[in-house]
Amino acid sequence: MKAALSIQFIFIATANAFIPSSFELSRVRDGCGKSRCMVTGMATSTSASSEVDINNQIANLKRVLLREYTSFFDPMEVEYYSDEVTFSDPLTSLAGVDSYKTNVDMLAGRTFLGSLLFDGAKINLHKVTGGSYNSDGEIEDIQTRWTLKVTAKILPWNPTASFTGISVYKLAVIDSKVKVIGQEDYWDSINIMENSSGQYAQVDKSKALDDFFGQIKPGGLQAQQSAAEIPYELLRRGKDYEVRRYPEAAVVKSQYTRRDEGYELLGRVTRGMKQFAPAVMTVGKAKEMKWFVGYALPGNSLTAVENFEGGSGTEMMVEPAKIIAVGKFNDAALEPIVRKCNAELKVSLDRDGLVYKEVDSVVQFAQYDAVYTMGDRRGEVWLELDESTSPW
Repeated sequence: MKAALSIQFIFIATANAFIPSSFELSRVRDGCGKSRCMVTGMATSTSASSEVDINNQIANLKRVLLREYTSFFDPMEVEYYSDEVTFSDPLTSLAGVDSYKTNVDMLAGRTFLGSLLFDGAKINLHKVTGGSYNSDGEIEDIQTRWTLKVTAKILPWNPTASFTGISVYKLAVIDSKVKVIGQEDYWDSINIMENSSGQYAQVDKSKALDDFFGQIKPGGLQAQQSAAEIPYELLRRGKDYEVRRYPEAAVVKSQYTRRDEGYELLGRVTRGMKQFAPAVMTVGKAKEMKWFVGYALPGNSLTAVENFEGGSGTEMMVEPAKIIAVGKFNDAALEPIVRKCNAELKVSLDRDGLVYKEVDSVVQFAQYDAVYTMGDRRGEVWLELDESTSPW
C-alpha cells in the first residue's frame, strides 16, 4: 500500500493526474458487485497463457504485495508494475513506475528530502482479497486492508499520523505477464460513505488535508498515564472512532461499589506485578473493574503470570484476543457522559456497517490516567465487535 504516500505533497508540489493513452480500461460488475478489469489496446497475450498460469501469477502477485508491505517496499519489485502504472489517493494522483517508486522512497525516508521530512514509516497489512480470473479475460481487483503510521520529523514536536484504509489494485495481462496497472487508495477516516455498509467513495481533497493537519497539530497538556499501555493493533482509524485488536491477556478483576475502592483493592492485590493501562470498568446490574497484568506477544501464547495471591473477592483470568471498537471522551467518567459516548459509538458503527456484541444496559469504559493528575484526561468506551462479520 502506498496510501498516504502523498503526504509529501503537503510539503512539495502535487502531481497532476495522468491517464495513459496506450491502453483503455473497461469496468464490469459481476453479480456480487465485484469490480473487474479488462484491458484492450495493448498486447495482452491472454490467449497464449493458460487460465492456470494466470491464476498462479495472480497468487504470486499477492505474495509480492505481502513482501513489499513487510519491508516497506525495500525493495519495490517494479517488474510487477506496468511502466505506466497510475496511483491515486485522497490527496493526489501520479503516473509512471518511477514516480510511484520515488514516492515510496520519499515516505520511507530513503531520499534526501524524505530523510528531512519523515521518520518511522511502517505499514501493517491486515488482509488481501480479490484477484479472481475467468476465461473471458477479466481479472477482479485485488484489495488490501492496512494501517500506516509515519512521524513528521520536520516538526519540532515530532507528531505521528496514522492512516487506515484500503488499496484497490487494478491488474492486467501485459505481454503474458500479470501486472499492476493502477492503484486507488481510500482512507477509513474520510472515504467511507455513510450508511453504505462500509463502501468507499472519493471525497474532496480538503477533507484529506483537514484529516492530516488535525493529526499533526500540537496538543495540550496531557494527564499522566497510570502505567504503560497494553499494546494493540490499530485496525481502523475511523471518522469518529477506532477499531483495535487486543492480544490474549491476563487480567485481575473484582466487583466494586465505589471506583476509588476498586482501584485501592486491585492496587493492593497486584502489588509487585507488572500492571498495564487502562483500567476497564463494566457497569450493568453490578460494577466490575479489571486491570491488565500480562499479555501474549504476536504469534505466541500467554506465559504464566506469577505473584498473584488473590483474596478479597478478586480473581485472575486469561481473556482471549478481541477486536474492540473505541469511542473517546476527555471529560470526567460520570455515568451520563459514558452512556452518551457509548450511544454515539453505536450510531457510528451502525453507520459504517460494523456489528458489535451488545448486552442490555451494560457499558464498558476505560480510564488511562493516574488519579489526581492534571491535564487533558483520556477516557474511552469499548464495544467488542463480532469478528465473524468484521472486515479484518
